Amino acid sequence: MIKDIALAGAGTMGTSMALIFAEKGYHVTVVYRHEATGIKSKEQIYTALETKIAEGQLDQKDKDAILKKLTYTKDLGSFAACDLVVESIAEDLTIKSVYWKQISDLAREDAILATNTSGLSITKLATAVSHPERFVGMHWFNPPHLIPLIEVIKGEKTSEATAKQVYDLSLSLGKKPIMVHKDAKGFIANRLQLAVLREAIHIVENGIGSFKDVDDCMKYGLGFRYACLGPFEVTDLGGLDVFHNVAKYLYADLSADQQPQPLFNKLVAESKLGVKSQEGFYDYHKGKDKEAIKNRDAKFMAQSKLLASFEKGND
Repeated sequence: MIKDIALAGAGTMGTSMALIFAEKGYHVTVVYRHEATGIKSKEQIYTALETKIAEGQLDQKDKDAILKKLTYTKDLGSFAACDLVVESIAEDLTIKSVYWKQISDLAREDAILATNTSGLSITKLATAVSHPERFVGMHWFNPPHLIPLIEVIKGEKTSEATAKQVYDLSLSLGKKPIMVHKDAKGFIANRLQLAVLREAIHIVENGIGSFKDVDDCMKYGLGFRYACLGPFEVTDLGGLDVFHNVAKYLYADLSADQQPQPLFNKLVAESKLGVKSQEGFYDYHKGKDKEAIKNRDAKFMAQSKLLASFEKGND
């Protein structure tokens, strides 16, 4: 049974995961490397709890109980006492592999080892791990406290028992896990996300629509549907014959680019990386960056409440 969890990394993802686990009653040890990172993580958790108190979601007693579940340390020896390690460090195969080689030798042989990666091969990472049958992917989505999905990814040597334990753990957090049965690049979510992005950029580059046109199409058309229904459900409801007829003439006209397009390359080369650099496809100067994050989170929270109410009504 999983009770004690160690999180490797105290960045944005690790901090959010720490709070989620602690709120659900798990004992959490956050292992960080740089002092400034640890301090920032603690401050972010404290602020998040204060916000929840202000919004009436928690009281002071709840806050104190949650904080007692959290421990911060630089001591790698802490991994020896945990039931589960979840790593969320740099998204780099070499960096993660070196780290896991060290950590898997410190952790108990029966401890489950999970990596939070957006698409790196679980099978390749597992080659750095002793007893690879206990190694699994656990892909959270940013912001973790608002996005319910978690991908549980099996590597070639991941045991069924390991994958099921992480899947069940995700359910205990109130998340909506899916099982990725084959260790394919990008898993499920990023394969779908990048397929959409590729076609979206293709549409703009070819003058079919603007950035805003494409975004509005997703928000008020396709995304409106996909918030409630998956693509197979949409097709069933619309009729496979209808979609099949469209596919016969449209598939050949869709982007088949094998590398990022010139527009994408140009923006990255100019360090126009989005909100974090205050310019990407859109401009985020003059406070628009903070406003974009605030609006995103508000919409996600409203959507989460709405979906939860629907599910409760269907029980």
